[in-house]
Amino acid sequence: MNKVLVIGSGGREHAIADALHRSPQVTEIFCAPGNAGTAAIATNVAIKDTDVAGLLQFAKDQKVDLTVVGPEAALAVGIVDAFRAEGLKIFGHTQAATQIESSKEFAKKLMLKYGIPSAAYESFEDYDAALAYVSTRPFPAVLKYDGLAAGKGVVIAETLDEARDALKSMLLDTTYGKGKVIVEDFLTGPEFSFMCFVDRDNVYPMPLAQDHKRAFDGDKGPNTGGMGAYTSLPFITEEDRKFAYDNILCKTAKAMNEEGTPLSGVLYGGLMKTPTGIKVIEFNARFGDPETEVVLPLLESDIYDIFMAVATGTTPSQTPKWSDEVTMGVVLASKGYPGSYEKGHVISGLENVEDTVFHMGTVRKEGTLMTNGGRVLMVVSKGANHTEAKARVYSEIDKIHCDNLFHRNDIAHWAL
Repeated sequence: MNKVLVIGSGGREHAIADALHRSPQVTEIFCAPGNAGTAAIATNVAIKDTDVAGLLQFAKDQKVDLTVVGPEAALAVGIVDAFRAEGLKIFGHTQAATQIESSKEFAKKLMLKYGIPSAAYESFEDYDAALAYVSTRPFPAVLKYDGLAAGKGVVIAETLDEARDALKSMLLDTTYGKGKVIVEDFLTGPEFSFMCFVDRDNVYPMPLAQDHKRAFDGDKGPNTGGMGAYTSLPFITEEDRKFAYDNILCKTAKAMNEEGTPLSGVLYGGLMKTPTGIKVIEFNARFGDPETEVVLPLLESDIYDIFMAVATGTTPSQTPKWSDEVTMGVVLASKGYPGSYEKGHVISGLENVEDTVFHMGTVRKEGTLMTNGGRVLMVVSKGANHTEAKARVYSEIDKIHCDNLFHRNDIAHWAL
């Protein structure tokens, strides 16, 4: 039987561990560093997700059969390369392949070269040149920091003043580190997430999901890491899905292969259905968060089988199978998020919740569950349709008590 190490500490990693926990092939799960939720189904290990040497030593000492990488930061520092060099099996992309997320410019050049539909763009390292370019163009302007920024390096500037502040933050103050800025054409239409398991040219699609980035109801307020998500998108036809699969996800996997940077993990397409067709907003090199929390509960196949096949370049024993139920997940976040917020507020009532709760930023101190992050919990419910799933998830949320949490009340409003 098999031991698995899951790297990361958020809701995404809790959802991955939960899916592995359902596998008959898995006997033991470790999470590094994990959270209060993963502790119920796995052994948490106090090793940082970017501590490659520490994680490698742990995997060797424990004779771990497979490691699954959650966060992009671990992939970007080359954890997959290090594990493979030591002959260890690991699910995730190499450092070179992770550039599809860690460098916006790498991704844009790839899409341009291989005819993958995306917005036109220019890139800048110089603040004055970037500002001069933006000031001659129509607003809103889409400004993206070129490197990793934990999902927060994108600003849709409505005015020149907003653009000036964003460019200053990205290029002069180096808020996210030193790097370039990509200036893109602004596209309109509903956004959606299309994740696939990818091993070189083999692309196994997952159910589509839609994330809600803005903090408040009505898609108002600042951008966050995601305030909720749901599956089964009525505005995406089967024809749309097939186009995205064939002309974006499969084409990108083939392009990465041809560039000598083959994919071997999850390819996440952040896509938009524009009036002129489906286009790429961004690529991620890993499971989306919070989309993973609503997608993986629908998996009817053995996830260990899929992870191991991708990690070893073999074919899964069966094509991944998915339930056609609807899932809906709502994030409970600390008041003040995505700005400054307090930690250490007591959470109660979880024992009364009947549906799934994924922990995103929690800690248990002397037996008491407390808030320990911006996004704290995600409650996920299933239903035969969106109305049923929504009624369930919000009635479950009412059972949770904490004086410092807030949530959106309109998750899935695009569908409803």
